[in-house]
Amino acid sequence: MENALLVGLSRQTVLERQLNIIANNIANVNTNGYKADQSLFEEHLNSGAHEDNFVGRDRRVSYVQDRGTYKDLSQGPSQQTNNPLDVAVDGDGFLVVQSQGGERYTRDGNLHLNSQGQLVTAAGDAVLGTSGPIVFQPTDHDINISPDGTVTVIEGASRTDSIRGKLRLASFTDAGDAGVPQADAKSTFRQGYVEKSNVNAVSEMGRMVEVMRTYQQVANILQQQSDLHKSAIEKLADVPA
Repeated sequence: MENALLVGLSRQTVLERQLNIIANNIANVNTNGYKADQSLFEEHLNSGAHEDNFVGRDRRVSYVQDRGTYKDLSQGPSQQTNNPLDVAVDGDGFLVVQSQGGERYTRDGNLHLNSQGQLVTAAGDAVLGTSGPIVFQPTDHDINISPDGTVTVIEGASRTDSIRGKLRLASFTDAGDAGVPQADAKSTFRQGYVEKSNVNAVSEMGRMVEVMRTYQQVANILQQQSDLHKSAIEKLADVPA
């Protein structure tokens, strides 16, 4: 009986963490560039039966273990904003930005200019080009970002394009792992668009309902096991010494 209770408890613990992951995905359904988290599960075997009448595989007790999470890196839908500073990345690349903790990588292309004329993210991190931060002059207008990331402007009354830099893109052999970033030459940009979250709200709500139902089913089984245990103890107490 104790094994049944422990197996059920392990399952409930995993379901609770899975529910937290799903809730976080739903909370970020409108976050630009957000990639949904998914759970990784595995069977954890433990030898729990030692009597001679338990042979072979019957000796092994199977538990549920969530050994981690991974990112669903599928590309989210693009939304047109008509903001010339916004960019959506087509491909596996990530924009490279400079944060207080060093270089970071993002798919959120909702960009704007700060008071120093630097191109920055919504969080205020400077967007990096191949030669450093992208900086605009006060007289710059008609900003154009080409598919390869080259940023050009018309400066003042000039009729010719001036280059302000080229956006850096980085990719990873396994973007779900903290690997070493490599320069990405395959991905391209779409100016005036942002990539939305790849979370499917309807699917996540369905998963949430399924997890909650499973949690309740396990709770019912545990209650039945507890009642059976209690009944066994009561009956043993009535046996004459």
